[in-house]
Amino acid sequence: MSGLKDYTNSQVASNREKVEYHVREILKLIGEDVEREGLLETPARVTRMYEEIFAGYEADPRDVLGVTFDEKHEELVIVKDIVYYSQCEHHMAPFFGKIHIGYIPSGKIAGLSKFARLVEAVTRRLQVQERITSQIADILEEVLSPNGVMVVVEGEHLCMCSRGVKKPGSKTVTSAVRGHFRNSAALRSEFLSLIKE
Repeated sequence: MSGLKDYTNSQVASNREKVEYHVREILKLIGEDVEREGLLETPARVTRMYEEIFAGYEADPRDVLGVTFDEKHEELVIVKDIVYYSQCEHHMAPFFGKIHIGYIPSGKIAGLSKFARLVEAVTRRLQVQERITSQIADILEEVLSPNGVMVVVEGEHLCMCSRGVKKPGSKTVTSAVRGHFRNSAALRSEFLSLIKE
């Protein structure tokens, strides 16, 4: 898997037989014939998928920012349109979208690819969009000590699109603001206008 340096969820890997057994049992409980050709390898495929989509549990999101650099730049830096995929902790249904991160360094920056790694570490686990948004902002604030951070997360949730109210195409947008962004409407407006371009 690109992004998390090919991390996989070792809990799933070390419990492969148990996970496969339980997937097989769920298939039986929903009325499927687990012996039919199309389902023979499904428990193993689902287990391998879990190793990948839950790889975030293997990474400490604070560590993925890696080495930081001293830099005098104290103007707005934006990394936008970072695509993510996660799993809703309420229904275990996928949700996905884009994350936009803006920060004002206070003498310390991180490599730009590290922001995508941070997103992967936070989203590749059972999550809710609101927590993803806050965690990314809080981790950036903790590790980089910037003058300000703003994170906007857009998400389409299959638990809302394919079941329940069944409203495909609806999007949820969450934001977190820290530091200078919290006190400056102009700064928030600049960030929002730049992520829309």
